[in-house]
Amino acid sequence: MAVVTMKQLLEAGVHFGHQTRRWDPRMRRFIHGERSGIYIIDLQQTLERIETSYTFVRDLVADGGRVLFVGTKRQAQDAIRSYAEKCGMPYVNQRWLGGMLTNFQTISKRVSKMQEYQRMRDSGEFEAMPKKEALMLGRELEKLERNLGGIQNMERLPDAIFVLDTVKEHIAVTEANKLGIPIVAVVDTDCNPDVIQYLIPGNDDAIRSGRLLCRVVADAIEEGRFIVNSRSAGDDGPSLDAEDHAAEQVQARNEAAEAAADRDARVAATVEAAPAGEEAAPVEEAAAAPVEEEAAPVEEAAAAPVEEEAAPVEEAA
Repeated sequence: MAVVTMKQLLEAGVHFGHQTRRWDPRMRRFIHGERSGIYIIDLQQTLERIETSYTFVRDLVADGGRVLFVGTKRQAQDAIRSYAEKCGMPYVNQRWLGGMLTNFQTISKRVSKMQEYQRMRDSGEFEAMPKKEALMLGRELEKLERNLGGIQNMERLPDAIFVLDTVKEHIAVTEANKLGIPIVAVVDTDCNPDVIQYLIPGNDDAIRSGRLLCRVVADAIEEGRFIVNSRSAGDDGPSLDAEDHAAEQVQARNEAAEAAADRDARVAATVEAAPAGEEAAPVEEAAAAPVEEEAAPVEEAAAAPVEEEAAPVEEAA
């Protein structure tokens, strides 16, 4: 099933390129024609590329990968932030700081500094500082949050980046290529498609077009996470081994029922055996009592003559 339809692409204006005087000849193979001085992008190829990019992102996230959303132009800022937050991925929508990928260790230190300032602000330490110092730290924290707020939870380099407008984000594209990080990007008629691994020919200037393509990538990420949850049975969604689990549960219930029946049978047998033991005890007592009574006279009779014979001996003495 297609993740997006031709009608949706047309309604969002994905097919509109740049003016014919502003184009990159390497995009010739993705151009359908020209109308009123504007290039028209071949949406049939766009659909195919969207399917390829969607599959790549879905499988990447299913294997535990992370995607960094990048789009700092005014038309893309809101879409980048909203869809990245929706799918829980890092994003950069204000300014790309040089070295965000190639010098990630230094950027991580700045993120740690920002988190320390946030802790100080939340704990009320700013209020205890001199007014000028607190104002300066507050301004620095605001700047850090604006530039690094979207990547504060990114503890390692991303496994791929999604870019809107590769011309404006050429530094991000260069850094990703230097590190061998795959790039998924919306490529307009004025862009170089040869530096992008998973390109989507389309309009990167229109707000509706940017939101539509950001939604496609976000949907791929959510589907990849659903696959992860299905594999680990970490959610209530359907699992590939659901039938096997159900059969195991039925077998376990049957074994528990059989064990309970055996236990009840043993308890009943013990209860029935108890009265028989109580009736046997009086019989043994009755049989043992006459023996003891008969033995007593024999002992008395044997002891009496001895005492009578001993008495005359003492008198004679």
